[in-house]
Amino acid sequence: MNGNCIKCGKKLNYNEIGLHKKMVNRGATEFMCISCLSEHFKISEEELLRKIEYFRRTGCTLFPPLK
Repeated sequence: MNGNCIKCGKKLNYNEIGLHKKMVNRGATEFMCISCLSEHFKISEEELLRKIEYFRRTGCTLFPPLK
C-alpha cells in the first residue's frame, strides 16, 4: 500500500501506514507519517519507532517480521 501523509505530503512506507492503522484507526485509508504522528500524539519519533519494533516482536500483522 502506498500513499502520502495527509498533513505534510511525505511519501509513506509500510511501517508508517501500519503505525497509523494501529494507533489511529485500523480501517483508515489516509495516513500520517511518523513525524506528524509524533506531533499528533505529542511523543517522540524515537518512541514511535520503539513501538513499531514492539508491535513487530509481539506478532502484529501490520508489521511483518524483517528478513
